[in-house]
Amino acid sequence: MHTTRLKPVIGFAGYSGSGKTTLLEGVIPLLKQSGLRVGLLKHSHHNIEPDSPRKDSYRLRYAGSDQLLLATSSRHMLFFEYHDDKDREPELKECLAQLDLNKLDIVLVEGFRDTSLTKIEVHRPSHEKPLLCEHDDDIIAIATDSAYPLPVSNDIPQIDINSHEAVAGFIKHWLNTATDQARYLGYGKKDANHGE
Repeated sequence: MHTTRLKPVIGFAGYSGSGKTTLLEGVIPLLKQSGLRVGLLKHSHHNIEPDSPRKDSYRLRYAGSDQLLLATSSRHMLFFEYHDDKDREPELKECLAQLDLNKLDIVLVEGFRDTSLTKIEVHRPSHEKPLLCEHDDDIIAIATDSAYPLPVSNDIPQIDINSHEAVAGFIKHWLNTATDQARYLGYGKKDANHGE
């Protein structure tokens, strides 16, 4: 890990097509305007290829390198290749360790739905999917487009998914009031007490 100082982590969990990416796209600029340095970690079930076969970086990666850092004046891209285990699934704690936490104030996570992680559920009743919060105690709020309060068994705040300001405001409030256990849960329960 780049640093021993953990940064708060909050996830956005929901079924495919619920609008997680769109919501994050609206919330991130508002958090940035508040002066927060925001990291994002997105889990994908697809085998992504963000490189072109015509590029040197692609050729060098496929020559057999296990890690490749592509550095330009405007960004760095770090590729990890897992040649020996094609069926591996990424672990949140491992991915968090790859971020430079010294340069962040908060990490937002899209996906990792079944991982122990403080989360905001993204739910649209029109998709006719079950509520995740009924079986996940790590969900602390629901961002929804429901015109009526959702029938949840616990008293979880419900936020208008179309109000990026309300969702960003909830996150900022959480940052100021959450326990260390909730803020650092994504790093693993045994590490959750070691904050800043």
